Amino acid sequence: MQYLDKTDTAEAPLSTADHLLGDANANLTLVEYGDYACPTCQQAAPLVRHLAETEGPRLCFVYRHFPLMEVHPQAELAAEAAEAAAAQGKFWPMHHLLFAQPQGLDPAALAGYAETIGLDMHRFQGAMAGRIYTQRVQEHRRAGERSGVRATPGFFLNDAVIDVSFGLGTLSTAVHAALKGR
Repeated sequence: MQYLDKTDTAEAPLSTADHLLGDANANLTLVEYGDYACPTCQQAAPLVRHLAETEGPRLCFVYRHFPLMEVHPQAELAAEAAEAAAAQGKFWPMHHLLFAQPQGLDPAALAGYAETIGLDMHRFQGAMAGRIYTQRVQEHRRAGERSGVRATPGFFLNDAVIDVSFGLGTLSTAVHAALKGR
């Protein structure tokens, strides 16, 4: 399965709604469109985290939501939980828990994760009940669709498509080759 339609690969520019690890001014930007319920995204998460942590100032990692509700009905709500955590300055701790998902992605599990990372639970529960981050999650998905993303994970390295349909080693190879060339 191809994860991206290679005929339309112009990646959306960085915005204030993006979640970044590393230096926003780095020479390389790796963008992932992901889904917290996607098994391949779950497999990619440790590799992406490792790349972001080890290449810090040379690589900026950006995560954008691309919930595939048709296949993963809980994915959109999980993405909204990540956004609710972001509103309290804890996107990355929630992001990592959601990919680890020791308790699943149902509303009770999401609340448990929020509690684990120390969120203001009244604020979190209000945001989740009001679905106030649905629009932001859907904006991420639409940006991915405009960039040609069709499945998850969808990766771009400085606007170039990284096709991981044959394995995640492709991602690591592409990042290291690009860094070596800089």
